[in-house]
Amino acid sequence: MQNPRWVRRPEGSNWGDFGPDDNLGRLNLITPEKVRAGVAEVVEGRSFCLSLPLDLPGGTALNPNRFPPVLRPNLRAGQVNFNFGMDRLQPGRTDVLCDDLAVLHLQYSTQWDSLAHAGAMFDADGDGVPEPVFYNGFRADEHVLGPSGVDDAGAASLHDRSTSTAGPLGIDHMARTAVQGRAVLIDLRAHLGDARTLVGYQQLAEIIAADGIVVEQGDIVCLHTGFAEQLVAMGGDPDPEVLHGSGAVLNGRDPQLLRWITDSGLAALVADNYAVEAFPAPDAPVPSAVLPLHEHCLFKLGVHLGELWRLTPLAEHLRARGRSRFLLTAPPLNLPGAAGSPVTPVATV
Repeated sequence: MQNPRWVRRPEGSNWGDFGPDDNLGRLNLITPEKVRAGVAEVVEGRSFCLSLPLDLPGGTALNPNRFPPVLRPNLRAGQVNFNFGMDRLQPGRTDVLCDDLAVLHLQYSTQWDSLAHAGAMFDADGDGVPEPVFYNGFRADEHVLGPSGVDDAGAASLHDRSTSTAGPLGIDHMARTAVQGRAVLIDLRAHLGDARTLVGYQQLAEIIAADGIVVEQGDIVCLHTGFAEQLVAMGGDPDPEVLHGSGAVLNGRDPQLLRWITDSGLAALVADNYAVEAFPAPDAPVPSAVLPLHEHCLFKLGVHLGELWRLTPLAEHLRARGRSRFLLTAPPLNLPGAAGSPVTPVATV
């Protein structure tokens, strides 16, 4: 298979299967037929917001590198543009205006990972030397660009310029697909409770069979663990000790589980926990990924990952009615070059 960026692809990957320059991965499987299948699941006409408030989890207990959003007013004519009476500029005008800005860590709360969120060191050239690459062979420092050091990152200025871009793997490409189709909810919490459980293929398959769930090619799979609901209950003051011992997480080291992700044909994978998989993953000899499920999904298959979605109200509603499928509408921000994005997903049942 000829490709301008690689001569060999990772074992178990689908690089090139959707075209030499594909940057959507398995979103290509959400066809018009899959959208119609999602619409066919709407029988009650009821919608659920699947986003946490974007100021949750609260603090930095889950990730010391990500901070809660900060809101500030911008300026109008050099004055604070919040509760701003336009009569200050044009006497007699009755308008009172508010306009603001946000300092937003894009993966702080309910989010999508772009395909640039996790790449790997891999010898795509076949010369025996691994290089940093992403899905379908897009290269670090050629297609996915970042500053050379902290001094160039732009942390000191909010309004200067962008200093990084995910380029062809930016979240904006996902956004332009609209991300709408049929989703399937697997209710891990109903079977496993709220304790931390490392879930491999066998346990997942048993739950799928017990609930009569069918995952078909092009479905978006959502895993309910109850983790996000605990964040809501903590009210912005999360207890890291409690959280790190809470909720089901996938075992990214389980080769059968990774094979199921490949063979199921799922278009995207979502969970209401922190990383979909256990973080850190069970130990493994090096060289190996810290986040092996991220490597398998984002790097090898082009399967976007959604994290920290609020799924409990929807899960309870579906279980009470013996259902697992719904219409999902979940486009990220159309923000060119971003490696991730907040999202306000809507489930319609």
